[in-house]
Amino acid sequence: MARFVRWTALTAAAALLTAGCSGGSGGGSDSGGKADGTAGDRPTAAAPSGLPSSLTAQRLDWAGCEGTADSPAPGGDWQCATLKVPLDWSEPDGETIGLALIRSEARGDQRIGSLLFNFGGPGGSGVSMMPSYGDVVSSLHQRYDLVSWDPRGVAASEGVRCRSDQEIQAAETVDATPDTPAEEQAYLRDAADFGQGCQESAGPLMAHVSTTDTARDMDLMRHVLGDRAMHYFGISYGTELGGVYAHLFPENVGRMVLDAVVDPTADTFGHAENQTRGFQRALDGYLRSTGQDPEEGSRKIADLLERLDAEPLPTSDDGRKLTQTLALTGIVLPLYSQAGWPALTSALEAAKKGDGTELLALADGYNDRDPSGRYGTATHSQRVISCLDDKQRPTPAETKRRLPEFERISPVFGSFLGWDTTGWCHDWPVAGQHETPEVSAPGADPVLVVGNTGDPATPYEGARRMADELGEDVGVMLTWKGEGHGAYGSGSSCVDSTVDAYLLKGTVPEDGKVCS
Repeated sequence: MARFVRWTALTAAAALLTAGCSGGSGGGSDSGGKADGTAGDRPTAAAPSGLPSSLTAQRLDWAGCEGTADSPAPGGDWQCATLKVPLDWSEPDGETIGLALIRSEARGDQRIGSLLFNFGGPGGSGVSMMPSYGDVVSSLHQRYDLVSWDPRGVAASEGVRCRSDQEIQAAETVDATPDTPAEEQAYLRDAADFGQGCQESAGPLMAHVSTTDTARDMDLMRHVLGDRAMHYFGISYGTELGGVYAHLFPENVGRMVLDAVVDPTADTFGHAENQTRGFQRALDGYLRSTGQDPEEGSRKIADLLERLDAEPLPTSDDGRKLTQTLALTGIVLPLYSQAGWPALTSALEAAKKGDGTELLALADGYNDRDPSGRYGTATHSQRVISCLDDKQRPTPAETKRRLPEFERISPVFGSFLGWDTTGWCHDWPVAGQHETPEVSAPGADPVLVVGNTGDPATPYEGARRMADELGEDVGVMLTWKGEGHGAYGSGSSCVDSTVDAYLLKGTVPEDGKVCS
C-alpha cells in the first residue's frame, strides 16, 4: 500500500501532469559562500577521510544513458555513470555497491561546478526525474553541470522491490482505516508481510539505506565529481537529506537550496499531524476556488469516503473497484498543484454519480501504476529508507488514543494519516536510527530555505524550523505565498530570481524575504 505521507516525491506532481556515461567530470567549483550577503571562495575541501584510494581516486566513466522499458533513455546531452560507494560506511574497505548517476554538462563558459539534485521521496529516482526537470532549471544549466542520482536502495542503485505487481494489486482491498478487530488484524498483518518482503529483497542492504548513509555517499560523489564544495538543490525529502549533509560536512557546504521543506523537529506523530494540516489546508483552498464552504465541502467528501468504506465503486478498469483508500490517494494527488484541481473536480463529480474510474486513475498515477498493471518501486524504497531512519514504532493502542486529534484536524485525511503512524513500520525487520534527524550545521555557509505557505505535503512551518535548526547565520528563510508542493519553478518570478541570484552569483537574500 502506497503511503502518501512522510516526504512525498516531487514526481507525484509530475505523475498528475502526465495522468550512466567520456572522461572525468571537469574542473572544480569556484566558490562556497559567506554570511555577509555574498558567496565567496572557500579553501579546497578535503577528500572524504578513511576511504581507500579505490574509492577516492575512481573516475566516472560517463557515456550515453541506456533506457529501460520503464524509463526510456533521455535525449539531448545527458550522460550516465556508476559511482562505487561502501555498502557499510563503518567498513569502508569492505563490499561496495554502485550508484547510478546522470548529468548534463554546463552550457556556458563560466562554469561554477556541479549542482546536485534530490527530488524527494525518499525513494524518488533522480536519474529518471533530472532530464524532465532540466527545462525548469535551464537558467542554472548555463553555469552548472546538472547532476542527480538514484540513492542507495532506489531504482538503478540496488533498488528494492518488496512485492510483485500481483501482490500489490491484491493488497488494494486492505482497509487502511480499520474499523473492526478483523480489519485491524488484516491491516497489521499486511504491514508485517510487506516488511518481510523488503527484507528478502534487500538482504544486507536493508540496514544501510539510511539518510545518513546517503549523505556520506554525497560527499564522496562531490569529491569524485571534482568539486571543492557541495552545491545542492533538495526538494521535499531532499531537504532533510540536505540538512543531514550540512550537519555532517558543514565545511563542505557551498550553495545549497532547500525547497518544500521537511520539519526536522517533528517525530512520527508530528510529521503525520503536519501533513494532516497541510493536505486539509490545500483541500480548503481547492474548495474555496470552486465556490464551496471548506467545512461543508470537506464533510461531503468525508461522507463519500465513508460510503466507499462500506461499498467500493465500480470502475471501467478490468473489474477493479475504487476503495476508500484508493479514493483518498486519488484526492491527494491533484492537491500537489493547482494545475490538478480541475481533474479533482471531474473525478469527484464522477464518483458522486457512481463511477470511480477517474479517482482510480489519479490513485494509479500516484502509486506509479501503468495501464498494463505494472507498478514502480518508489514506494518500496521509500518505506525501507524511512523505516531505517525512524526509531519510533507507535503501537495500535497509541495510535487509537491520538485518532480523535487527527480527525479533528481533518475529517478527510485524519483517520488515514493517524493509522499510518502505526502501520507504516509495523513489525519492521530492522531497528530505526533516530526520532528526529540532526541538521545543525555551525560554521556552514548560508543555506537558502524556501517555504511555500500552501504546501500540502511539507507544510510551511517546517521551513522556519529547518532554518532555525541549521543555526544562526546558516539558515536563510525565503517565503512564497503560493499553492502547491515546492516554490521554485511554480510561477513566482520573485522566488525564481532570488534562487537564481543565490546559486549563480552567490547573492544571499535577507533572512525573512517574502514573495507574494
